[in-house]
Amino acid sequence: MDRIRVLVVDEHRIFAESLATALTAETDVEAAAVGTVPAAVHQLERAAYDVLLLDVDMAEAQTLLTLVRERHGELRPVMLATYDDPRRAAQTLTAGANAWVAKDSSLARLLVVVRGVLREETHVPPALLTGVLRELTHDRRNRTEHQRLVASLTPRELEVLRCMLSGLGRKAVAERLYLSPHTVRTHMQNVLGKLGVHSTLAAVALARRAGVPPAD
Repeated sequence: MDRIRVLVVDEHRIFAESLATALTAETDVEAAAVGTVPAAVHQLERAAYDVLLLDVDMAEAQTLLTLVRERHGELRPVMLATYDDPRRAAQTLTAGANAWVAKDSSLARLLVVVRGVLREETHVPPALLTGVLRELTHDRRNRTEHQRLVASLTPRELEVLRCMLSGLGRKAVAERLYLSPHTVRTHMQNVLGKLGVHSTLAAVALARRAGVPPAD
């Protein structure tokens, strides 16, 4: 039987290595440990893993989740947390995590989660579930409202917004869309007005939450 390959990513190396050792003691698990996100990226590029155990408090945890979603679609991320936080749990689940596990959980509980996520299960502690569902519902409502605002834009205004998402300034947008800088300025002002925001940064943030892709 193939063993479940687990990568533990936690900046507390003693914890990470001890957990990897405990997991490897199981007959169906083989685990390795690293202490930084760059080390995790390197490890994922050189070997295949089934489950990622990631410390949610690491500074680049969200970046690693995004990379996993884009490059390692079969990998199942499980977030390790020192305390329960419904908002952060909802954010990580939305970003692609399959489970949220408290660090003070038993090894037996963690193994249930590790094996479960490989069966496409999502694991959230019962005490956290109501709060997570509330946050996810709130996020969906906000996303729907953001999408409604974006839908009010004209096709040209949407093109300008997508250029803004790509980080282009007014002059670069004008050159890309074959418009005058004055016309682009007018479109940008219209975009801000229709989205109900007061800055380009706020418009970009709203567009991202609405799922608008950047210009190609």
